[in-house]
Amino acid sequence: MARGIKVVFKSLAIAVYILGKAAGLMLYPLAAAVRQLKKLLRFSLTFKITATYALMFSVLLFLSSLLIVTGIRIYLVYVLEIEDVYTGSIFAILSAVNALIIIITLSVGTRVSRRMLMPIKRMTDTVKEISVQNLDKRLDVGGSHDELKDLAQTFNEMIDRIQSSYERQNRFVSDASHELRTPVAVIQGYADLLDRWGMDHRDVMEESVNAIKDETGNMKQLIEKLLFLARADKNQLTLKMEEFVLDDLLEEIASESRLLDTGHIITCRMEAAGIEICADRSCLKQALRVFMDNAIKYTPSGGVIEISALKTKKQVTIAVTDTGIGIPTEDIPLVFDRFYRSDLSRTRESGGHGLGLSIAKWIIESHDGKIEVQSAVGKGTKISIHLPCRKLNNPV
Repeated sequence: MARGIKVVFKSLAIAVYILGKAAGLMLYPLAAAVRQLKKLLRFSLTFKITATYALMFSVLLFLSSLLIVTGIRIYLVYVLEIEDVYTGSIFAILSAVNALIIIITLSVGTRVSRRMLMPIKRMTDTVKEISVQNLDKRLDVGGSHDELKDLAQTFNEMIDRIQSSYERQNRFVSDASHELRTPVAVIQGYADLLDRWGMDHRDVMEESVNAIKDETGNMKQLIEKLLFLARADKNQLTLKMEEFVLDDLLEEIASESRLLDTGHIITCRMEAAGIEICADRSCLKQALRVFMDNAIKYTPSGGVIEISALKTKKQVTIAVTDTGIGIPTEDIPLVFDRFYRSDLSRTRESGGHGLGLSIAKWIIESHDGKIEVQSAVGKGTKISIHLPCRKLNNPV
């Protein structure tokens, strides 16, 4: 009995499946016809505009004709008291005139609408020509003073931003490749030297091993910085906000700098004791270390480097001041660009990859802060970091 029920259910399932397939095959031509009809009904914008205004005009003509005929009929029957034999002819004449007017309106309206929409066609053709290899193309904004001009200007501004970002990304990749190529070439050169002479000459082996260790450490630092910026660009880095006393952090940075560098006078000054701040302590320390390292690199031996802090009602200002060689005025807006170097020879001697200031800028801006650079060649540089005052429960 149970086996018979299973056979019946399986048979019904197979029958339903077959009927469903058959219904699908039968409805397929209908679905294709519906798709074709939708395609045919995709009229151009010119036709839609013309048809809309023609329909509105037709309704107005019909209503006006109806009012005219009604008025004539009332005048003939109730005022002149004569038999109504003319209103039918008048309505027919008005209908013919209306039909002629509508045809003329459609013809003229189509041409006018097409001419009005010609800038959109030109925009479409121009946009089709824009590609990654041809980002210099822009929409023509001349000759028009309407919403289309605003649209074209907005589109051009968007393409400007895309082109700038694309060029910056290409430059970033090129500079990163160049920075990695140099240590790789050095490592390869010393490896070849070891292969030829290292086994027989201990001094060659020691020199090669030390150089390879230095270059691999250099590459490691560069790769870590590149990964940091890559994660920052993808919004994969999050700040761990906490409230802490800024005095301790600045004194910690100054003490560490004195241990690493004994050739400069490094001081820490607080305008007021116990300045509290809400920030990511680790990231903020990393940014301040960048500014301190640059101050040490570009300040002659015996110079003074000071890190200080000042708090007002709305913000906390941290300043790193040095008596170094300074930055040329024309280079100040560019120092935070990735891999930017104001002086190539000076950078090679002091080390670095030109990424530290970019990382520091991202950290400060992620705290809704701003960086102000004041510098004069031969007199020194002052970096001011302005951070907003906020509590831990305030949104970042």
